[in-house]
This record gives sequence, structure tokens and C-alpha cells, in this order.
Amino acid sequence: MKRIMLRVSYDGTNYHGWQLQPGVITVEGVLNEAVSKLIGEQIQVIGASRTDAGVHALGNVAVFDTCSCIPAEKFSYALNQRLPEDIVIQESVEVLPDFHPRHCECQKTYEYTIINRKFPLPEYRNTSFFYYGKLDVGRMRLAAEAFIGEHDFAAFCSAGAQVKTTVRHIYGLEILEEPGESRIRIRVTGNGFLYNMVRIIVGTLLEVGKGKIEPESVPQIIASCDRGEAGPTAPAKGLKLLCIKYGQAWRKK
Repeated sequence: MKRIMLRVSYDGTNYHGWQLQPGVITVEGVLNEAVSKLIGEQIQVIGASRTDAGVHALGNVAVFDTCSCIPAEKFSYALNQRLPEDIVIQESVEVLPDFHPRHCECQKTYEYTIINRKFPLPEYRNTSFFYYGKLDVGRMRLAAEAFIGEHDFAAFCSAGAQVKTTVRHIYGLEILEEPGESRIRIRVTGNGFLYNMVRIIVGTLLEVGKGKIEPESVPQIIASCDRGEAGPTAPAKGLKLLCIKYGQAWRKK
């Protein structure tokens, strides 16, 4: 028996999120079917991040156990021949038997894309949020500084989340502006994120950029631990899981 890790990229437009659900198509469900058919075993992959419906990924992580004699690095090639074109395995490697993608120390990086111009661009219709009004990126960057560090992010968590603690550590939050393409990218790295946390942070920064929330008010919003004090939840389609980096030995030598 060996444990195989997959780095998975996908366009989440046509999926009801990552997690397996009855009666709907999910990324996890498609992966389970493809891997099971390939090796002739009933496989249930374990994912690192259960992205929501419409959210995309460049580097989500999943593992599964198998007795197959297929070399670990060949799984990516074999699976990509069987998967739909909106799901692609970027890497497959053998990992330690006790490696669990959700229970190991890691850093996750998400990116949210905003198209800020008079009219939308069709090529970004499924992978960005379009906003036609003026956004003050300087104000947004000032507000972004308040999120850095370890905080209780209860104000940035949607109802229904089942977690032991709402404390998380944000290592970095960049706001990258590309004026020529009228594109703003909000990139955030942390040790983990609550349900809809990144989208609520983005929604709050958008309110700052619109002039509806002052940058100086963000520390008080965080301290309030009150979801009603933060901004709205930004639409899912602008969000993308860029990568997950693990801080301990996980690859089998």
C-alpha cells in the first residue's frame, strides 16, 4: 500500500465545489471516479481545501491510498487522459503513509481577481468579479495591513462553520494592480482560512475601495468578532486557490 499525492488545478465554473455531494457534480466526485477506473480499486481521495461552488484552483492537493504498481509520477499522465479538460493533475508523487493534506502544517495562498473598468471583458467572465465603479486601491492597501498577523477572524466567517477556533494567522496580503488590463488581484497567504473568510475579506476591502468603510475602521471590525460589521461576501468566481505549501517532510524518498 502506498499513498499518492496529486496537485490538482481546475476551473470550478461547472462544479458544485470540491466536496462530494449526492446528486451534483463535484471535483472530488470526478477525481474519485477517474482514479477508481484507472486502478480498478474503489478510491476516495482526501482533499486539502474544500473549495466552494464556482471557486477555481491552480494547486489544490489530494491524496489516496492504493496497491497499484503504477509509478507515482505516472498517475498524472494517466489521469489527465481520463479527466475532463477543466480538471488537470499538475503533479503526482508518493508521500509518507501518514501524510494528511488537512492535518499537516501548511501555508495556503488564495488570489481574488477584480476587473475594474467601464465594461466587462468576456475572457474573464468566469474567473473574476467585474466592478465598473471607481476603486481607490491606495485605501484598500492601507486597510489590508490590519489583517496581517494572528487574529480572531470570527467577523470574517460565514454562519454554519464548524471549527474549534476562529483564530488564524495571515502571513501576507498583497493588492496588485495592473492598470493596462484594469485588473486588481488580492493575494492572501495564511495558515488556514475559515468558511468564506477570503471572500469576506475581499468584500470588506471592496467597501473600503468604494469609500463606504474607512481603512482605520478595519482593526475595530476584526476586534468586534461580529460578522455584521464586516463587508459582504464577494462572489465565488473571482477566487482561486493558488498553492498549498507544507512545512515538514512529506515526500517519500
